[in-house]
Amino acid sequence: MSDELDRKIRNFLCISMHGSISAASEQLDISQPSLSRQLASLESYLGNPLFRRTGRGLILTDAGKHLASMTSPAFMAIDAAIVQIRDEFGITQGSLRLATVHTLTYYFLGDLVSRFVHQNQDVNVSFMARSSTEVVKLVESGRADLGFVYDSEVASKELLSSGLFTESMAIIIKAELEPAPLSIDMGEQPLRLVVFPSGYALRRMLDTCGVPYVVAAEVETVDAMLELVASGVGACVLPAHIPNRVLEQYSLTRVTDVKPLLKRKVVAIYRSDSPPTAITRSILGFAMDAAKSLK
Repeated sequence: MSDELDRKIRNFLCISMHGSISAASEQLDISQPSLSRQLASLESYLGNPLFRRTGRGLILTDAGKHLASMTSPAFMAIDAAIVQIRDEFGITQGSLRLATVHTLTYYFLGDLVSRFVHQNQDVNVSFMARSSTEVVKLVESGRADLGFVYDSEVASKELLSSGLFTESMAIIIKAELEPAPLSIDMGEQPLRLVVFPSGYALRRMLDTCGVPYVVAAEVETVDAMLELVASGVGACVLPAHIPNRVLEQYSLTRVTDVKPLLKRKVVAIYRSDSPPTAITRSILGFAMDAAKSLK
């Protein structure tokens, strides 16, 4: 079987599982027109339609049912054999796609990936920094093997999670000549804050913590947030683990004694419908070890 025919049949099975080209294209991370063309090409090659279109979606024809029943077990056996070989003979090469919320790239992901790659030099690691909602979608769709996000954002039956550590928030302010305040009570008077947009978990935390604040500016990156705080636009709320070297770069400091106490739990997420690969399990173990120093 050619690689092209193999891919078309695998994509056909994905369409049959979802009953929709749009849902399958999202999981496969290819455009709907491209997936439709591949399906049409496979149907032309076989000389039979594989789906019947209804108001509820796509339904397999008799030819489609026969193809699915004959090929699905074979591909499942192939995938299981690959997983077994990787488990029994160890990780020597492969790829790993990570997705994470922006803030974790400043103090958790960099060191984690560095240590993992140092011991697994033939594994190609890539990671995407996104909002919490986007991280969940990337893992759900299979476009990321493992995600790092906050437990409050995980409400999907398609995902499993492993707890890592609890993250406390600090208020970031300009490092003035006078000593920084030892504590800040956010309930005393509304703070002017540089914040993330409403779709971000940290913004939702602020909106539900029960204290008023004034939006001084909205930004989508931590760097932009720190730059605006350094320019005197307002303060911001970020994890207390943000490294000193990052704050010093912008002449900023942190106040960790904050009322009300703002905390959130960081978790690793992965799909529930298939066991994590050996590579994914390996870096999850690295993440668990790295998290111990942050608890």
